[in-house]
Amino acid sequence: MDGDAPLTEERGRASLIAVYLERRADLERFFAVRLRSAAAAEDLVQEIFVRLASADAPRDVHSPAAYLYRLGTNLMLDRLRGERRAGRREAAWQDTQTSRVNGEEVSSEPSAETALAARQRLELIRRSLGDLSPQTQRVFRMHKFEGMTHPQVAQTLGISRSAVEKHMMAALKHLAARLP
Repeated sequence: MDGDAPLTEERGRASLIAVYLERRADLERFFAVRLRSAAAAEDLVQEIFVRLASADAPRDVHSPAAYLYRLGTNLMLDRLRGERRAGRREAAWQDTQTSRVNGEEVSSEPSAETALAARQRLELIRRSLGDLSPQTQRVFRMHKFEGMTHPQVAQTLGISRSAVEKHMMAALKHLAARLP
């Protein structure tokens, strides 16, 4: 091929990859200093290669080495921005999920043991409710499990508020006798 022939896409990519292979060690050292991590620099330099091998290579690269450093710098900045965004999201999530007591981080989530004990207690309550009349069960479930107020339960079931209160008293008395 003529040396002055226009740079084709394939020749452009091959030229960039050749310069990449020559400069790979230099690129790794350059980015290791900036990222303060040899492993992160190695990943970044590998990402440069992936971009070169998969993307359309530019046809008018006057300085392939400068192009590689610019590409790597752009990828590094994108990665750092992404890590900062992820860090801010993580910190915001942590703030909503934890509390601080005397400078120590305390999770607002119950422990696994506490959650298991609560599930077991709920199952015991549900089984104990089976001993009650269907109407008392409905009243209790609507009020305690569905969060309805006494007037809402009364209106939904077409009974008086006083009847709702009597059903609730009967259910609570029954549960108090059955639960440890």
